[in-house]
Amino acid sequence: MTYAWVALGSALGGLARYWLVLATFPLFGPVFPWATALVNILGSFVIGWFGALTMEGRWAVPAEIRAFVMVGLCGGFTTFSSFSLQTLELLQKGRVELALANIGVSVLLCLGAVALGYWLGRPGL
Repeated sequence: MTYAWVALGSALGGLARYWLVLATFPLFGPVFPWATALVNILGSFVIGWFGALTMEGRWAVPAEIRAFVMVGLCGGFTTFSSFSLQTLELLQKGRVELALANIGVSVLLCLGAVALGYWLGRPGL
């Protein structure tokens, strides 16, 4: 049954990512992959928060639900492969500064988001 939960989470996460990219593209435009950075930052926050809440049984959720959220939903929503491809495409276009900015923005903000989510989900807060 866990496989079905992960598959459902992946489908919903992928659809949410697709919708968010389409919805934000008019705002961000094609120059810099802000939409991909946004989904990865949001997904990093959610996995940090949910992971901290459900760690060591603090928030009792079945293993299937934890897999649904963390593996399925967050895994389907976030996209390291798109980040990698978009960074490579920026490099191929000679936009080294944008490629480096994409790496910096993505890595730093995703780590910051997962840390913030984890901090907010930890005990005693």
